Amino acid sequence: MNTKTTEAKLLVVDDEPNILELLATSLRFAGFEVVTAANGRDALLKAEAEDPDLAVLDVMLPDIDGFSVTRKLRAAGRHFPILFLTAKDDTDDKVAGLTVGGDDYVTKPFSLDEVVARIRAVLRRTQPLEEEDSRLKVDDLVLDDDAHEVFRDGREIDLSPTEFKLLRYLMLNPNRVLSKAQILDHVWEYDFNGDASIVESYISYLRRKIDNDPDQPSLIHTKRGVGYLLRSANKRH
Repeated sequence: MNTKTTEAKLLVVDDEPNILELLATSLRFAGFEVVTAANGRDALLKAEAEDPDLAVLDVMLPDIDGFSVTRKLRAAGRHFPILFLTAKDDTDDKVAGLTVGGDDYVTKPFSLDEVVARIRAVLRRTQPLEEEDSRLKVDDLVLDDDAHEVFRDGREIDLSPTEFKLLRYLMLNPNRVLSKAQILDHVWEYDFNGDASIVESYISYLRRKIDNDPDQPSLIHTKRGVGYLLRSANKRH
């Protein structure tokens, strides 16, 4: 993590020079250290060399699109959060980006205040727990916050930062039904334009990773019309 007096180190990636310069200047003014890249290949190199705390990543890049850059970063074990910039205000596109391991979206044209607010919200929600709370366990599911690792019955499960935060929220509230509004508030820290389908999609992706062994009992359950819960063995009937 960034150890300088700046708030965090950001990697900002956009192929439009005017937008890149505007973002870089504004974010530095807001108190961030900023490293820039103008295409996907440069972004991958800068991510390796600079080890940023968060990336602001344009989806439409001339060589490798933002989704592919994110896949490559996650495959390389780089789990810093990613905020996408996109010209499309479309739920399917948002979900596609979040599925590959992104954490949030800002739609062009954007306000600089909104970008700064989203960056700070993502950084807050992906911060590690306090040391004494760094390891959570529900049945054979273990979440280690310090190492950013999740295991089910000893098998490691690879999660994006926001998937990790969602699972952590469920594990902090075992056997308690959490509404979509509560999940949006605690995991996204705003209402995502009131779009609860984001929660449904994320729960679905998490299930595919956590509850994908037919020989193991499912942990994530839906209470139709109410919300979701992580149910431990002693609460199953």
